[in-house]
Amino acid sequence: MTVKRRKRKCEVCAADRSHDRKKRYILEEGVPVPFLRDLGVMTEEGKIVRTKTDKFRQINRFLEFIEDILPKLDRGRELQIIDFGCGKSYLTFAMYHYLHNLKRYDIRITGLDLKEEVIRHCQKLADEYGYEKLKFLVGDIADYDGAGKVDMVVTLHACDTATDYALAKAAGWGAEVILSVPCCQHELNAQLQPESGKTQPCSRESQSDRRQAAAWETLAPVLEYGLLKERFAALVTDGLRAKYLESLGYETQVLEFIDMEHTPKNILIRAVKSNKRNEKSSIEIDKCKEFLRVDPALGRLLADKADKSNKGETITE
Repeated sequence: MTVKRRKRKCEVCAADRSHDRKKRYILEEGVPVPFLRDLGVMTEEGKIVRTKTDKFRQINRFLEFIEDILPKLDRGRELQIIDFGCGKSYLTFAMYHYLHNLKRYDIRITGLDLKEEVIRHCQKLADEYGYEKLKFLVGDIADYDGAGKVDMVVTLHACDTATDYALAKAAGWGAEVILSVPCCQHELNAQLQPESGKTQPCSRESQSDRRQAAAWETLAPVLEYGLLKERFAALVTDGLRAKYLESLGYETQVLEFIDMEHTPKNILIRAVKSNKRNEKSSIEIDKCKEFLRVDPALGRLLADKADKSNKGETITE
């Protein structure tokens, strides 16, 4: 005989529901925020628009990262923050609202993007809210030279090497904090190509080619498939970016920005200045570059800047 017993409905209801507690957000649902309403995330009553739930979570997750680095920001003076590739500026407005309105920091934020219509709309909203120290400009990251001292650089979903230009600018300014969510990392994917290795066996170059051929044979289960090769290249790109920042004296972390189910672009590189250069990181970078025979844009930009500095040339940031 088999006897099955089930809890009655009332017993189930009485069970511990502590794990079902509603998550607390920095910007809470039910509290109207003007920019979230005008950007279509909230209703007039402060309810989250169903189709914008992921965006609401993303905004709050981003503010949690900023909350973690607040001790690094000086309250005694105006702070300069640059947001490269700000787009529709959901996170730019959230950053200004959180730091200026909620935390009472004296900040000046500049949002930069190539889309003129989007920039005009964002500036119009900033003016309507009375955000006097929030400005939006049309421009390219690589050509931007409108800042001297910058305390924090944000670059979210700047495509391909645009992220590298933003990181190089941030390092050049000596920014205390860098928050970067890379996107569309195509550069190294194009560089990851097998070598023919047809030189004479006795030459040093031939030995290098043989090592390269062995490396490709080892990585064949990944690199022979286009989709996997693309993802592998993206991970290598971001790993090297984090290591370059470490080599310049930053404490870096590679964190999950938001759950993968909401967006595939979910890696955030957070770098906080420590002024302790990591020589080990430089060695690791060189070994990785030699093994894969790649030459990342960020490395070239930093090397070019260092070369100009050594020659005494003026570097325009």
